[in-house]
Amino acid sequence: MSLRYALLAILRVGPLSGYDLQKQFSQSVGHVWHAPDSQIYPELRKMEEAGLVEGEDQLRGERARRRVYHVTEAGDRAFIEWMQTPLEYQRVRDPAHLRAAYLESVSYDAAREFFRGHIAEWEGELEQWRGELVHIENLSNPMLVRRLAVTADVDKPRTIAFKRITYEGLVEHALGEIAWARRGLELVDELEAG
Repeated sequence: MSLRYALLAILRVGPLSGYDLQKQFSQSVGHVWHAPDSQIYPELRKMEEAGLVEGEDQLRGERARRRVYHVTEAGDRAFIEWMQTPLEYQRVRDPAHLRAAYLESVSYDAAREFFRGHIAEWEGELEQWRGELVHIENLSNPMLVRRLAVTADVDKPRTIAFKRITYEGLVEHALGEIAWARRGLELVDELEAG
């Protein structure tokens, strides 16, 4: 259900077509809640059936049409209610850490390759999230610019602060994963040395 509220969060800034919503999603919410494009349109249809959004067909050129979605009052209320409901944490499902628990099943070289791959993955995430922090500081993130355009002046500093702390947490998480994998590489060396 979090996909629904992620979409509502974006649409509360202003109406978007499905295509534009997908782009905004990948540039903002997609950093903290991954959803493939194939899930977005079906969820929009469900949201429309539930009365949380309204879709409006608009002409685009002479023959082309696009559907633009607006948040309804019911959608706005549902989003606020969701934000105020205590978070139900999910049990951890981490394939990398699951695999690490059984690395004794493979060679030392394969274990090293696993940890190196983990480092590479998280270094990529780290670079992206640090880049987002730069965009937040420079007010150059397109979604943040849209959000600030509809935010009262008094609320703009806290809007920016909450975006910043979100990405700072993601950076810290990536740094932790990289440090863990580096310790894993050291452990492999120690184990192989006997």
